[in-house]
Amino acid sequence: MTRWLGWLAALGLLAGLVMDFGYAPKDAVQGNVQRIMYVHVPMAWVAYLAFFVVFLASIAYLWRRSLAADRVAQASAEMGVIFTGLAIMSGSIWGKPTWGTWWTWDARLTTTAILFVIYLGYLLLRGMVEERERGARYAAVLGIIGFLNVPIVHQSVLWWRTLHQPPSLGRPEGATMAGPILAALIVNLIAFTLLYAYFVLKRVALRRLEEEVHA
Repeated sequence: MTRWLGWLAALGLLAGLVMDFGYAPKDAVQGNVQRIMYVHVPMAWVAYLAFFVVFLASIAYLWRRSLAADRVAQASAEMGVIFTGLAIMSGSIWGKPTWGTWWTWDARLTTTAILFVIYLGYLLLRGMVEERERGARYAAVLGIIGFLNVPIVHQSVLWWRTLHQPPSLGRPEGATMAGPILAALIVNLIAFTLLYAYFVLKRVALRRLEEEVHA
């Protein structure tokens, strides 16, 4: 199953590239730099998804002391940190020609940076505590509390005045982008979600083998 998921993710990413450069039109205002959106937004979405999975898996671990849930939580947190970092980097590349700066202490950027640090601390905490069960328990608590920042990140562009544009999807009046642009974005959202699922499954399998070696 994991192998097929990997192939689906690869085909999805290839389809996304075709949609980005061969189907979606150039933005009338920003030009070609707007095409960064097709990787920036999916990376941010995957980060949200990853930390939501950490949230659910952490609750499951504290409730049932399930090793499987703990493996999923750790794997998803690792992917969440990676994709959050990539989202910040791609956003900076997009922000330079659009805003004239690589970084600004905008509400969206600041809350995203805090989210990155929280889950980086989550991973460091797991490595610092020698007793596995105690480290997993502490990490689960942090994984649950840390997720509270995700809705703050998402709503920051609506709650405060920011340079970052408001969301174009999920609005009461519907999407605010042209059909070809929306189609290309949706293809990439699906592709990056498949890629996230593939990486998590591979990391969970590796974690299981590590535990067998230590046992």
